[in-house]
Amino acid sequence: MNWLTYLLVGAPASVALIYFGLPRSLHALGLHPSYAIPALDLRGKRALIITTSHDTLGKTGKRTGVFGSEMSVPYYVFLDANMEVDIASIQGGEIPVEPYSMGWPLATPEDRRFKADPIAMSKLKDSIPVARINPDDYDVFFMAGGWGAAYDLAQSDTLAELITQANANNKILSSVCHGALGLVSAKAEDGSPLIAGRRVTGVTDRQIKQLGIEVTPKHPETEMRKVGANFEANTSTIEMFATHVVVDGNIVTGQNQNSGYETASRVMEILAKHL
Repeated sequence: MNWLTYLLVGAPASVALIYFGLPRSLHALGLHPSYAIPALDLRGKRALIITTSHDTLGKTGKRTGVFGSEMSVPYYVFLDANMEVDIASIQGGEIPVEPYSMGWPLATPEDRRFKADPIAMSKLKDSIPVARINPDDYDVFFMAGGWGAAYDLAQSDTLAELITQANANNKILSSVCHGALGLVSAKAEDGSPLIAGRRVTGVTDRQIKQLGIEVTPKHPETEMRKVGANFEANTSTIEMFATHVVVDGNIVTGQNQNSGYETASRVMEILAKHL
C-alpha cells in the first residue's frame, strides 16, 4: 500500500475517529454525565426557564449568551413529564446562545433535539420578557446559566422581584451554573437575602479561573457567599467535569453545565410529592 492509499484511507478514518470519539471521551471524563430521569406524569404543572439576554463577553467582542444544555436539558426533562414549559429572558426576544455550546463536540441529545424542534426554536427566537411574567402562573422557575448570565441576572431588579414573589408563593426556585446569580438579589419574606443561611451551589470560582473567564462581572460562588449563603460544590482536577446538586426546601441548585439532568429531576421529585 503506497503513501497515496494511506492518505486516502487513513485521513478520513482519522477524521471520523476524532469526530465520533471526542464527544464520547469528554462524556467519559465527566461532561454531561448520564442520570436516570424518573418516569413522572406532571400534567398540569408549569415551568418557566429563564435565561440571559446578554450577548457579548465584556470588552473582548466575543459572543456569549446562555449555555445551550442548561436551557435544553431542563426544557425536555420537564416537557417529557407532560409539563408545560415556557422560556423567558431578561429583555425578551431572541436569546443569545453561547457559541459552540449546542454543537460538536459539546452538544447533548437535548441540544440536537431543541435545534430540530420548531416549537422550541420559536420560544428561543421570541422569548417572554421577565417583566411580563406573573409569578402565580408557574410552579417552577428554572434559571439557566452561561457566561451572559453574569451580566444581567443578578443586576435585574425585575428578576429579583419576580423570584422574591415566587418564593413568597412557595414556588420551586432552581438554577444551574451562572443561573444561580438570579437568586442573589432576591429577598426572603423578612427582607433578608433569599439565600442567606441556605445551602446552595453554582459554578465555582475555580472553574471560572480554569476556563479563563474572570472578565465577567459576577461570579456565582463569590456573590452567593457575599449574601451569606452556605455554598457547596464538588471539585475535580478539571473543575468543569465536577457536578453537584443541592436541595434546600424550595430551592434546587446545580453546580454547572453537568448538573442540568439531576437538577431538573430533583425539581420534579418535589413537584410529584405535592400532586
